[in-house]
Amino acid sequence: MWVRVAADAWRAAGEYARHHLRCRYFEFLAAIDWMPSPFGRSMDAEVDNAAKEPEPAAVQATPRNTGATGGETRFQVFARVAHVHDHDYWGVVLKADVGDGPDDLTIDSWVPVYAGANWHEREAWEMYGIEFTGHPGLRHLYLPSGFEGRPLRKDFPLLPRIVKPWPGIVDVEAMPGEETDVVKGDDRSSDEADQPEDSDQ
Repeated sequence: MWVRVAADAWRAAGEYARHHLRCRYFEFLAAIDWMPSPFGRSMDAEVDNAAKEPEPAAVQATPRNTGATGGETRFQVFARVAHVHDHDYWGVVLKADVGDGPDDLTIDSWVPVYAGANWHEREAWEMYGIEFTGHPGLRHLYLPSGFEGRPLRKDFPLLPRIVKPWPGIVDVEAMPGEETDVVKGDDRSSDEADQPEDSDQ
């Protein structure tokens, strides 16, 4: 079951789920960015290409505004908690829209309600930039402390080919195709190095 709550009622909804619905098992908390990627798609699967074909007029999909899709803002936070008692198991997903402005990316922390939300909120902060008010210590979980940007945001450019200098000492090898591939301790060109040495035996 999905339940959408107002951002200012986020913590109260968690408390209600824990104390009144007896959902005391915290499963996960995550965030999502609904903005279409400004960089487009470079690799479409066959399933994606087939989905682009127009549907017959008789089968029109109804836009879904509840559940996992839809929302009033670009960013959303959602969490799943479960009721596990006397062999009875069921869960609920709570979801809240987070403001779009740089100063509005904030929502109350669930750590006072569900201690297990600690690392999940740190990850959402690190990857999306969402601040969790009342969190005991938002700090990097995966990335180095000097990392710039929020990698899971749709506007974060994926630049794997832009090289930044590595801070440590690196044994640099010449790239294939260069005129001279210098081998350690050998100043011959790559063509000369490939030739077998003549032996007088």
